[in-house]
Amino acid sequence: MNLFMKLAFLFSVGSVTGWCIELVFRRFFSAANPEHKWINPGFCTGPYLPIYGSGLCVLYLIARIENIDPFSSNAVNKIVLFATMAVCMTVIEYIAGMIALKGFKVRLWDYTDEWGNINGLICPKFSFFWAVLGAVYYFLIHPRVLNSLEWLAENLAFSFVIGMFYGIFIIDVVHSAQLITKLKAYAEENDVILRYETLKSEIRSWYDEASKKYHFFRPFRIERSLTEHIRASLEYIEVKRREKRG
Repeated sequence: MNLFMKLAFLFSVGSVTGWCIELVFRRFFSAANPEHKWINPGFCTGPYLPIYGSGLCVLYLIARIENIDPFSSNAVNKIVLFATMAVCMTVIEYIAGMIALKGFKVRLWDYTDEWGNINGLICPKFSFFWAVLGAVYYFLIHPRVLNSLEWLAENLAFSFVIGMFYGIFIIDVVHSAQLITKLKAYAEENDVILRYETLKSEIRSWYDEASKKYHFFRPFRIERSLTEHIRASLEYIEVKRREKRG
């Protein structure tokens, strides 16, 4: 199996796995979801987060160079390896966040309250978590990834499944981009930055209060105007700011 097919497979696995991780994180730990509801995380509609898919590909490529031994100590080599993974993941996170923030006026996540943050997009605490995830990947997942890739090399028909994933994924990205374009238009017109997760949380709360069915995989399928939901989410953010000041 060539490298392209391996990375295509890893991207799909990483995207789905990352979605599961973020789903749990936002349910139990995210400040953008104070009511701790189940909310579909990320930019896309389906169960995948491209940033994690890209990250898994990077981790795989970095782990492949583990035999390069610039230091005499194996422990130091591992620390350097995990630090490199953390830096690469942090860079990916920053680039993705900046594209959304500067290009679409949307903040996909917010680390503004975290110590040492840069533009509210990256911070030392989450870079440390990336290092931990890198270590978990290296010790627990990477060996199994290699075995899976060997299996795929002998069962190339599985590439059809990967093709289906990318077909659905591309359609989803196009649909989500159209939604982001609408949010960008509102943000530019009103000179604001929209917080994606806070907006989805507000929509979920409205559905719960109205005792209506919430569409988990279509969080922006709404019965009142998107503008009303945006204004409500902005008002919520302003209230929280005043509470912190006062």
